[in-house]
Amino acid sequence: MSQDQLLPINIVIGDRSYRIRITPEDEESVRMITKKINDKILEFKTNFAGKDMQDYIAMVLIWLATEEEQPTPSDFSPDEMKSKIKQLQKIIQDALEA
Repeated sequence: MSQDQLLPINIVIGDRSYRIRITPEDEESVRMITKKINDKILEFKTNFAGKDMQDYIAMVLIWLATEEEQPTPSDFSPDEMKSKIKQLQKIIQDALEA
């Protein structure tokens, strides 16, 4: 993708503004993670008063790096969903017959 096709956006993380260039498809996810980061900074500021912004950002980075991602239904294709449902039905049926 060429630089001309990238979308310039401004994001704010921890009181600092950053101008970045992203693909239009990534804009929503970048804005969502930016909000998640800023919400977590605010949470850490509330729980750990007296730290500076760099400490809060470091805490959020550690939290993000160790957060366990759980798959959501949108992470699966329709065929994968059907397969998962069939597996669950079989497990339930086997348990009822036991």
